[in-house]
Amino acid sequence: MSMPTISQQTYKENEKIAKVIDRVLMQIFGEEATRLIYRYLENRYAVKHDEIADKIDLFAKGLEEFLRTGAYVIERKILEDIYSSYGLLRRLELERIQESDFASQIKMLMRRA
Repeated sequence: MSMPTISQQTYKENEKIAKVIDRVLMQIFGEEATRLIYRYLENRYAVKHDEIADKIDLFAKGLEEFLRTGAYVIERKILEDIYSSYGLLRRLELERIQESDFASQIKMLMRRA
């Protein structure tokens, strides 16, 4: 039995994160608005749907620009769902999110996975 390569592992993590983000956006905004957000990110920041985890900094910047202060609530929900999908319920206190921004927390999770 062969071990998964680093790139396969990374791909799986990226896919997992993209799915959580997708699910959260769909739950909150519905399909049409979610597509609008993705289109905005792709046009303005060249972040395609399948590149979100790789370009998490740009994703966060674009989301914050698009949703303004509303992005904070969405990012918290995404982080909560990602933490629970990794079985790390509130591993970091999400209340201290200012100390470590959304993109940094996602990157840290990916490194630990």
